[in-house]
Amino acid sequence: MIERYIQEAILLLVPVLFSITFHEVCHGYAANYLGDPTAKLAGRLNMNPIKHIDPVGLLVLLITRMIGWAKPVPVDPRYFKNPRKDMMWVSIAGPAANFFLAVVFAVIFKFTPSVAQTSFLYPVTLMIQIMITINVGLAVFNLLPIPPLDGSHIVMGVLPFDMAREYSKIAPYGFIILLVLVFTRIVDFVIFPIIRTIVGLLLSI
Repeated sequence: MIERYIQEAILLLVPVLFSITFHEVCHGYAANYLGDPTAKLAGRLNMNPIKHIDPVGLLVLLITRMIGWAKPVPVDPRYFKNPRKDMMWVSIAGPAANFFLAVVFAVIFKFTPSVAQTSFLYPVTLMIQIMITINVGLAVFNLLPIPPLDGSHIVMGVLPFDMAREYSKIAPYGFIILLVLVFTRIVDFVIFPIIRTIVGLLLSI
């Protein structure tokens, strides 16, 4: 039992760490491209997962195997020419990166020989499937319009200024709202069906 748990943890840990790191690095590169060097100066534009791990977000991801979050890269909107719009694009970069990884690994899975699923290479094919699920989950979950998730910044970018200012007032309570939604499993019923549907579509391409 313990041995099986350790094997499952190893298979899950690699996709999780790679996916959340790639997510945050893409945020950082997007911000840097738009004129904000904060993430670069903080040493967050690298694939070292230790720099990006949020303990609670990682725990949630390991438990749910679908949703979670990393430590946000530092972004200073004062560097942007259009702070609200540019922040929106920076926020889109993370989920877009995860969707990209999900598609890439779905293509890899499609061209994986069927014999690999019944041979000593089975753990590799299983890890590919986990990569697809994790990345779809991260993308969908982070698009929720709840601070500090990416979806909240996207909403801020598309709302008229006055509405965006009112919407921003929930930011101090966002993390509490997020934890309540996760640990009461309300999120399960909202986004898990969406995640499973997208994963199913990707595995069938």
